[in-house]
Amino acid sequence: MHKEIDYQWRITKYNPAYRNAEGHYLRDEWTSASEIGKSFHGEILTLDDYLQVENAYVDTVMKFLEVYQIENVRLIHLETYGLSDVDKSSPLYDAAFDTMPLAEDMLVTIAQIPIVCKMVLREFIHCQLITEDFFVQFGYDYYMFIGANSIQQEALQFASEQCLFVEQMMSPYYLSEKNVIREVSWSFPGEEIIEDSELLTDITLEELQTIFQLSSIHPVTGSYKITEDNAKFFQKKIKHTMDFNKYEYYLLAGS
Repeated sequence: MHKEIDYQWRITKYNPAYRNAEGHYLRDEWTSASEIGKSFHGEILTLDDYLQVENAYVDTVMKFLEVYQIENVRLIHLETYGLSDVDKSSPLYDAAFDTMPLAEDMLVTIAQIPIVCKMVLREFIHCQLITEDFFVQFGYDYYMFIGANSIQQEALQFASEQCLFVEQMMSPYYLSEKNVIREVSWSFPGEEIIEDSELLTDITLEELQTIFQLSSIHPVTGSYKITEDNAKFFQKKIKHTMDFNKYEYYLLAGS
């Protein structure tokens, strides 16, 4: 995703009329599929109620893809924490999830996109979907952000017709390449505490995509383990002498 994304929208089930001046949502509403069966404003959230809203989100994503003539997307920032110890007997677990291959930077076809969206919305996985100039980002509490480089009213109108609220604003998960800070960090094996780090300055996105064998639109943001196989490249960029007998090394990239 090299290009700057000029137009971005928050598209959610949350009515902005219930926000205060600071933008905080004041109304008590369900924020997760895990709350099915709980009561909100005197009504039980049923599975059917949940699926109606989920379908609105998924259908909206698919409409955007149709209008913007996008046939496939890249899956990035994949996390599969929700698949550990999953209860496959749950009504929220779809048999299609078992057939869905998952890998960082994989190409997701138009037929697979609804499956991925459902897995994210049901909190089995987390990821973002991107093309060079388009994205779908899912946040906490059933928030969704879509970005593109043109405004297509047909897509926006469709979202509204699904009883979703469309608000033009920057996604808090969007990070322009010009604002990315990258550094090499090291820590003792198995430890989360970073011992030290060095800023990387003389490096290009294309070099990193090649080093980590990622596609030409992958933003290379997040955390990536540096191995002895690619250490030579990074050693040239930092003063610290890398010692894999003592430390584990990572490329960290963010804001």
